[in-house]
Amino acid sequence: MKSSNGQYSHLYDIFGYIFKDSDLLRQALTHPSLEGASNYQRLEFVGDRVLGLVIADWLFEYYPNIDEGGLASRHTNLVRRETLAEVAITMNIGPEIHMAKSTEDTGGRERATILADICEGIIGGIYMDGGYAAAQKFIKKFWKNYIGHENIGARDAKTRLQEWVQSRKIPAPTYSTKDRAGPAHEPVFTVEVKVQELGGALGKGSTKRSAEQMAAAKLLEWLEGQKQKSTN
Repeated sequence: MKSSNGQYSHLYDIFGYIFKDSDLLRQALTHPSLEGASNYQRLEFVGDRVLGLVIADWLFEYYPNIDEGGLASRHTNLVRRETLAEVAITMNIGPEIHMAKSTEDTGGRERATILADICEGIIGGIYMDGGYAAAQKFIKKFWKNYIGHENIGARDAKTRLQEWVQSRKIPAPTYSTKDRAGPAHEPVFTVEVKVQELGGALGKGSTKRSAEQMAAAKLLEWLEGQKQKSTN
């Protein structure tokens, strides 16, 4: 294991974490366009899962009175690509990325998809280097300005799913109530959302709206996961 060096000391100050193995950080900052070098893709895979778990655990504690649908929509907003890219911009990561000149010349350092991937790679690198607690501390440092906002779900899952299909010229999602269970004072609704030819998902909630939000969040997470797989 290689010790850290002065090359990344300014980043350690930003992260609030010092890598024991600086090669892990270099890997996290390396774009796949740089042939012959270890890139961020494997660390990004780990970082995505670690971020999801940390945010889920944090939301569970932060919002004790919000139902599953509300937690799901907030979770999706907090781990989505746009949020990750914003965090990367906050850290001024763009100039630190190792990439091929051809990618840089086409705006690679400012591209949201690359910034989001790099951010997940850094999380994965911190987790591999220092464990869950270190990754959790890093995430809480940079997501604290997002999680406490009451309007974190303002661009809710239904809105973003609608935008997702519209941008691809796909017919709008359809929602249907599949079940209503429980007593009148404590109902549980099951709602299904479908996107033509792409699939569907079920959501449950204490109101039809929360069930729709949960279903939309689950379907959007799946659709974005499929898109990410197709681009890797």
